[in-house]
Amino acid sequence: MIDDQDSRTQDEAVAKELDGVPADMIDEAEDAREQQTEVNEALDSLRSDLEQAKQETLYAKAETQNVRRRMEKDVADARAYAATGFARDILSVYDNLVRAIDAIPADLHDDPRMKALVTGVEATQREVEKVFAQHGITRVASTGLPLDPNQHQAMLEVPSDEHEAGTVVQEMQSGWMIKDRLLRPAMVAVSKKP
Repeated sequence: MIDDQDSRTQDEAVAKELDGVPADMIDEAEDAREQQTEVNEALDSLRSDLEQAKQETLYAKAETQNVRRRMEKDVADARAYAATGFARDILSVYDNLVRAIDAIPADLHDDPRMKALVTGVEATQREVEKVFAQHGITRVASTGLPLDPNQHQAMLEVPSDEHEAGTVVQEMQSGWMIKDRLLRPAMVAVSKKP
């Protein structure tokens, strides 16, 4: 009831103010108010659209930066690991060089007829190791270390009192890393309690 009274009081105050004002001026004022309301609504709508466009632009910039970073990482990885397939293939050649050197009896190392051959094979092995090092290819340490499933592949278990269970006691085939990735796991024999 108080609200109705306030509303009537306000209406009466407006009527007194408008007393003597021509009707066409009142109509023009109401039209101006309506136009101002429409302008304000349009302005609010434009502000809202501008905020939305700003957000979409920020999201697009962020996505572009993420794509650029991913592409840079992919290119860096491609450069760093481009030789992976070739390196994996050349490891079998290296294994054969090691087997050839290991197969030469000790007395033939000093034989003048075989010395050049032995020296050549050993030099070839050193050269391959040097090239591996230049390309970030390193040998995985294994013998005497605990079995690491990320770098070692256990081929068999050997009963042993000398070693803790799960310790690598023999390396059957060397393991290799290329930078921080596993190129080939070391094939090993692991100790177990008898």
